[in-house]
Amino acid sequence: MKRIIALFIVVYFFQVHFCFALPWKELHEKADKQTLAEALEFSQKKPDSIEGLYTLGLIYLNLHKDKDAKDVFNKIISLGPETIEARWGLAEVLRREHDISQSEKIVNEVIKSEPDFSPAYITLAYSKHIQMNFNEAVRLVSKVINQGQDKVDLSNYVRANLLMGGTKGMIAHYGGPISKLVNGTVVLGYLKKAQSLQPDSPVVAFGLGSFYLLAPTLAGGDLDKAETYLNKAINIDPLFCDAYVRLAQLYKLKGDEEKYKIYLNKALEIDPKSELAIDIKEGKCKFVCNR
Repeated sequence: MKRIIALFIVVYFFQVHFCFALPWKELHEKADKQTLAEALEFSQKKPDSIEGLYTLGLIYLNLHKDKDAKDVFNKIISLGPETIEARWGLAEVLRREHDISQSEKIVNEVIKSEPDFSPAYITLAYSKHIQMNFNEAVRLVSKVINQGQDKVDLSNYVRANLLMGGTKGMIAHYGGPISKLVNGTVVLGYLKKAQSLQPDSPVVAFGLGSFYLLAPTLAGGDLDKAETYLNKAINIDPLFCDAYVRLAQLYKLKGDEEKYKIYLNKALEIDPKSELAIDIKEGKCKFVCNR
């Protein structure tokens, strides 16, 4: 009898553990291709489908409909509390809401439970980057890059390369001559890698635009290229807050104070708590104000 009970407990544990495991890589890539209307139609037909709801939540994230995404991820958690993918989704929304401490608490639990879940490392790396803990951000995105492209969904693999490039740039900016040589010279390589994988991504256009804006002329800085890429970013994604901030900086460098105010105000309209927008507006320049 004891052996039967023990066997039942083991079977039950594995059923609970795997019951809510999702094919997350497949679903992330599906969400990048599916329309909101298609996802809503599916979720209406199958309202308790965790896979359908998760795809819907991801599409809401892509469209900056963070409140809707939060509602969907909370619904998934109510249906399956062990769904770590939904718990990550909630953590990502909290990060976007600037509740960094709560986001990090959840995402660290997700990583502990599922060490190979790439999106969690990206969320945590963004949080570390905004807290200027650049070395930790590099460590986190390195884990995703080292997993290999076949084990990570395309968008998060691209984000890993972009974040690596951007963070290496920040380390170079704050470092001495050796750091500038070691870190600064690899930035464009990571950005170009991302571009080769997802050339029409707004985050790729933002990454390249930021590089050409902030890099010294001798290191490849080019305001015309920066303007082209940053405008491409907001044309693809009109709610891309940080792209408006960098465009504001660009026009200030060009001496167009009116456009500087227009684009910075647009960024703050989209996200009044944007760390980058506030940094530039207050002139603290933690995230680089000029070339």
